[in-house]
Amino acid sequence: MGPSARFGTLAPVGFEENRALLNTCFRACLPAWTSDFLQDRQEDFSCDEAKMALAVELSRRNVLEGTGGPFGAAIFESHSRRLISVGVNVVVPTRLSIAHAEIMALSLAQTALDTHTLHVSAPDVSKVYELVTSCEPCAMCFGAIPWSGVSRVLCGATSEDATAIGFDEGPKVEDWPSALRARGIEVTQEILRAEARSVLDTYRERGGPIYGGQLLE
Repeated sequence: MGPSARFGTLAPVGFEENRALLNTCFRACLPAWTSDFLQDRQEDFSCDEAKMALAVELSRRNVLEGTGGPFGAAIFESHSRRLISVGVNVVVPTRLSIAHAEIMALSLAQTALDTHTLHVSAPDVSKVYELVTSCEPCAMCFGAIPWSGVSRVLCGATSEDATAIGFDEGPKVEDWPSALRARGIEVTQEILRAEARSVLDTYRERGGPIYGGQLLE
């Protein structure tokens, strides 16, 4: 079976030309300002509100800098409360639909820790990792959470807050917190919701692009 039969009607492309069009890697980086933002920070992350405040501050800075969507996230080691990584939404500047804040934070944490999973098996319970996100996860990020290995998820704004300004959160199961809890992942919602929601409102007021689903505006 020839290529045209397998892939439909395509304009003829020579092998060398086709090979030149096929990327074998991609690059996704956080905005340059995140390095200065994180340098010498001395916050006490002993409470959930402090962790969420960081995620919300990341989301707000991303909007004000014009470097992506109104979402921020961070990975913490639960017991030591050590900050492992952060993420902001860089879908539009990177041209990557997967570059959500949660995905960026999870990927950078796994890279920093040199592991494909943040799950720690007993008896080494001293290292348990948690995802803090300024908004509840979309369908994609929800699907990534069980495979990431985190043991806890903290959320700020709700999915309804995101859809209220036009974002499509995708076909997520209705009772997604229970689905994660059934897998042993703790979920806490609406931490600093008003603060997180205000970032979404600011993004809308500034005319930020609404992307996702079938259309990138």
